Amino acid sequence: MLSTEPDEYVLNVASKEDLPWAVAELIRFAADQKIWLFEGDMAAGKTTFIKAICAAKGVTDAVSSPTYSLVNEYETAEQERLYHFDFYRINNEEEALDMGVLDYFDSGNLCLIEWPSKIKSLLPTTYLLVNLEVGAGEARIITLKQ
Repeated sequence: MLSTEPDEYVLNVASKEDLPWAVAELIRFAADQKIWLFEGDMAAGKTTFIKAICAAKGVTDAVSSPTYSLVNEYETAEQERLYHFDFYRINNEEEALDMGVLDYFDSGNLCLIEWPSKIKSLLPTTYLLVNLEVGAGEARIITLKQ
């Protein structure tokens, strides 16, 4: 792991066994930020990382990508709501507006957003960017930016 500047943090994840450590680092780095954007190529591990985040937050429901429903809602052990979005399949931002995305963002609950570039003009001005890059084998390079 190496930190390049105060608002950026790089996590070198060797395998899936390192995900609990990476999630703990992400949660620490994110502080009170409630909007987390997940960028990365197909199969970079966005959904896998989000599943690990949900597990760390105490979500007991099955966590899956909301590719067709656009959003999945989960509840943590502490009765907190957590929203998981996947905008890969939308054709335009109007679809996100129609499903009430701005209300979710304004809810004060944690919002985990895959493919946020598809709704770029709808995103809040402050967020945590989580960029996943594929390394050798199961390795991932996860860059966090405030």
